[in-house]
Amino acid sequence: MLRLLHNYFGTYLLLAVLIFPHSINADNFKYNSYNNHGTIGLVNTPTARFYDESAHGITIIDGTPDQKITFTSSPFDWLEASFFYANVQGYPYPGFEYQDYKDKGFNAKIRLKKEGQLPAIALGFYDFAGTGLYSSEYIVSSYGINNIDLHFGLGWGRLNQESDTYKNPLSYLNDKFKDRPGLYAAAGGQLETTKFFRGNVSPFYGLAYKASEKLILKFERDPIAERNNSPIIYEKPGSSYSMGLDYLINDRFTLGASFERGNFFSLRFVYKNNPKTTLKKYEYKNPTPDDYDDYENRNKYGKLIRNLDKNSIGVNKITETSKSIGLELTQFVHPNIKLVEQIINQAKVNSGIEKDIKTDLKIAGLSAISEIDEDFQRSARTIYQRKTLKNVVSTSTNIRFRPYIASREEFFKGALLLVNNTEIVIRKNLFFNWNLKYNLVNNFDDLRFPPIDTGPAQVRSDNKQYLKNMVNSGILIGRAQLDYHITPKNNHHLMFTGGILEDMFSGAGMEYLYFKPNTNYSFGIEAFKVKKRDYNWKFGHLDYENTMVNAKFYYRNYGLIPFDMKLSFGEYLAGDVGSTVEFSRTFNGGVQFGAWASFTDVTSEQFGEGSFDKGIFFKIPIYGGLFDYRWRPLTKDPAAALNRKHTLHDLLVKFKPLN
Repeated sequence: MLRLLHNYFGTYLLLAVLIFPHSINADNFKYNSYNNHGTIGLVNTPTARFYDESAHGITIIDGTPDQKITFTSSPFDWLEASFFYANVQGYPYPGFEYQDYKDKGFNAKIRLKKEGQLPAIALGFYDFAGTGLYSSEYIVSSYGINNIDLHFGLGWGRLNQESDTYKNPLSYLNDKFKDRPGLYAAAGGQLETTKFFRGNVSPFYGLAYKASEKLILKFERDPIAERNNSPIIYEKPGSSYSMGLDYLINDRFTLGASFERGNFFSLRFVYKNNPKTTLKKYEYKNPTPDDYDDYENRNKYGKLIRNLDKNSIGVNKITETSKSIGLELTQFVHPNIKLVEQIINQAKVNSGIEKDIKTDLKIAGLSAISEIDEDFQRSARTIYQRKTLKNVVSTSTNIRFRPYIASREEFFKGALLLVNNTEIVIRKNLFFNWNLKYNLVNNFDDLRFPPIDTGPAQVRSDNKQYLKNMVNSGILIGRAQLDYHITPKNNHHLMFTGGILEDMFSGAGMEYLYFKPNTNYSFGIEAFKVKKRDYNWKFGHLDYENTMVNAKFYYRNYGLIPFDMKLSFGEYLAGDVGSTVEFSRTFNGGVQFGAWASFTDVTSEQFGEGSFDKGIFFKIPIYGGLFDYRWRPLTKDPAAALNRKHTLHDLLVKFKPLN
């Protein structure tokens, strides 16, 4: 076997060296694309190629029998993670045989080695937690020569063609690797490590050829298994090979077409984005002479105030000593402390100020970071004090798409909504904000199958009722709440909130947070009494209420593997008690990827399909703004948390350096 594979790979290397003259960057963002499974690869096989950290994309595939949509992200340049929804044509959904089967799952790929003198190497998993219909593991290598990219790997599970009888090399280490267990656990949704790298293997190999700046040709030995102990049965392959082409509309959009295993054609649409290259850097705004008309003093301090105000940083107070200037500032827009510091330094230069500047940064009435100590305050004189702000209004209205994917009624549903978000600053630390929606068009009217009640109370699983009532409810109130923030003592912060808190719940409560900017941790507690809103999106309520208390711990790691961690302990909306662990990564511009898992006193047997609550979330740039989306495989009532507009940590964490 090894001799045969060596001959194949050696032939491709020789052809590449002799024939193709133009250079291609192996991990190039433009010329590499996601395959049918949302992993950087060829047609069905993966490669050892990766995008830069913060890159992300969406893949839509129409094949036989699979129709699939996959969301992919790169939280690190050595990790690619994705989740998918699949509609399996011709395989009936149990209990709802009139429609096709729906499936959800996760993929992951880890870089073991970058390309150098030797090939790049990666280890990966298809559908590693869930029903396991596509469950596969693989190890793959990639090597680029001129304008051809060569790939070779070994696949287990669904990537093991039954006609291949190659023995698993790992079985020489331990006999347990000889056989692969059955399809999946009864409840599904579990990480079944007992299947990993078990059973026979299949070799796969292929190449991508850059035919032009717009066209990539692909060829592969496609080892997709016909059965793989799965109820999904693929048509018996007419060939062991698949081929395809990708047409690059531009750096972000790709159209692909493939002829797979000699049997059928598939179509693929890919959107991808690398915010490090596409996200516009903030450009400092210089005031014009007319911008100074509102200021009585047009000296260097008036210039400083206007420079900062022009760049969305408000000056509350200016104090001065013989050596330094003290600035009390407020800002609500900029996503990180580094950008705030850059704006302040530029404003200082533009205003002709030579003294050192000490800042006292506040956000929403909270004291975030202060360089002004008691010694400075005793010796400083006040040279500017802003009048108290009252009834400052900020508002935005836009069209939003609300998806609802893989329901039992239909694979894809959604709504176009006209959404208004408005915030009124009543005082510097007292705010009223609302979220109003108006349905433009949706296809929620035929949502009819009731949820499977898993207890202990129905708090989220009736979400279809809210979606259906979007049609005839006129203006929908998504949120209408009052927030009061205060920092009674350095590093100790409080927030009091009341009103309509989210689509499904009203209530009132408070949060305390200990937050010290020069540490990498913070902690707090929150308590809320909530009532379930009725389905009309107005001011009515159902007959359910609960009081929840939760402890929170936050940690930002600046080590070799940067990440943010959040731990939560306490009671959830439905009355169950447990904990949630969340990991995420945030980049410049606010781009974020993360995942969470919750475990409560509701057992996996009571929870049913999925076994426990988990999901992913991301914020990605779309049309100049950040699209914020949270996804869980199944909407269940256990481990359901309140969807708050923001927490104290959300407000203050931007004053910590990014990791």
